[in-house]
Amino acid sequence: MSSARVDGPAWVQDAVLWHVYPLGAVGAEQTGDPGAAAVHRLPQITAWLDHVLALGANGLLLGPVFASQTHGYDTVDHLRVDPRLGDDGDLDALFAAASATGVRVLLDGVFNHVGREHPAFRAVLEQGPSAPTASWFRLRWPDDVAADPSVWTPGVEPDYDDFEGHRHLVALDHTSPDVVDHVAHVMTHWLDRGAAGWRLDAAYAVPSSFWAQVSDRVRERHPDAYLLGEVIHGDYAGAVREGHLDAVTQYELWKAVWSGLNEGNLWELSHALGRHAGFLEDFTPQTFVGNHDVTRIASRLEDERHLAHALVVLLTTGGTPSVYYGDEHGFRGVKEDREGGDDAVRPALPASPDDLSPVGLPVMALHQELVGLRRRHRWLHTARPSVLQVENRRLVVASEGGPGERLLLALSLEDGPVTLEVPGATEVLAGEAHLDGGSVRLGPHGWAVLAG
Repeated sequence: MSSARVDGPAWVQDAVLWHVYPLGAVGAEQTGDPGAAAVHRLPQITAWLDHVLALGANGLLLGPVFASQTHGYDTVDHLRVDPRLGDDGDLDALFAAASATGVRVLLDGVFNHVGREHPAFRAVLEQGPSAPTASWFRLRWPDDVAADPSVWTPGVEPDYDDFEGHRHLVALDHTSPDVVDHVAHVMTHWLDRGAAGWRLDAAYAVPSSFWAQVSDRVRERHPDAYLLGEVIHGDYAGAVREGHLDAVTQYELWKAVWSGLNEGNLWELSHALGRHAGFLEDFTPQTFVGNHDVTRIASRLEDERHLAHALVVLLTTGGTPSVYYGDEHGFRGVKEDREGGDDAVRPALPASPDDLSPVGLPVMALHQELVGLRRRHRWLHTARPSVLQVENRRLVVASEGGPGERLLLALSLEDGPVTLEVPGATEVLAGEAHLDGGSVRLGPHGWAVLAG
């Protein structure tokens, strides 16, 4: 184990997260007026806490809940709940109800950019270069204004950096001490109110030096806060180490799971698991097979029999796993690269879990079985996967913790029965399989988790 190992707060060892996109889950309007009267919809999320527990989860990873004009990622007030969801009292009540049931709540912090209507940017538009918040943004004024700010006149706008070409998302200047102060204040404010940690949106677009300053400030008051950066590509371990974070999102493994299963190329999954084992030397990644930004796993997989394969990889591999709301009932939805293209993967939930279709109950039962297995082997949080056998459509993986802590995962994508070598296996813990000495027999498109 690396001496630079990042373990994060102790409570995360047992964390299984239920990830919800609140504006979608409660059926809020697609656009809103941040100054409108509150519509108290957050209690609809509170009503699902028993479902979180029934799943076996103990964490609630919330998407954006702060005042915005559209999808929540165009924040206009980090210190106020979006009125389409309710008010501060509703969020406080959610924190209290979650705490009473042993569920920790993580918030989604959008700190790479703000919406154009954020007061800090409105001040720039209304006051020009002399605005006290001009240093918050990466601005480029017309040449005459840049040479002599006193010639600025109302209506003259600067050019500015944005988020990936979206002009309504104004990028912050992360070299500004004022921005460091603001973000540290926001994060601490909501941790004081009851949040247990933060998902840091678009962390990959922000300098690690900024996260390091903010993280250190936040942890002075909240050493047990979990700080998770959204990172898609690149140096995961470096982002954690240099940003003083606890973890980043494991997109490499997510991609290898569904594409390896779809293409009958378990070599890809094998390679990703090897990479994942390396990451686990330094930190514990946040793992998932679905989230608010991607096509749902039940729609992504070309063979529905492989949904179990994806889930068993998630829940027997080291990491802090999350289940995206509805995936535990086999919800479908395809993300499209167009305006409104996320809507299908961010649907409204029914009023209560009792109103879910019984069609999804077998998928729920599978989730419960595998989350339960993970709970009985809590060392899986940091377990290193090692591939024992791999072919195009067959895979055997050992997940190992300390002495005496070992499970085997056997997967087959074959159309007929197969026999795989599983050295040291002693018992079938999950899946339909027959164990005979050092080998296991799986049916067509079978899987098994084995003690060993």
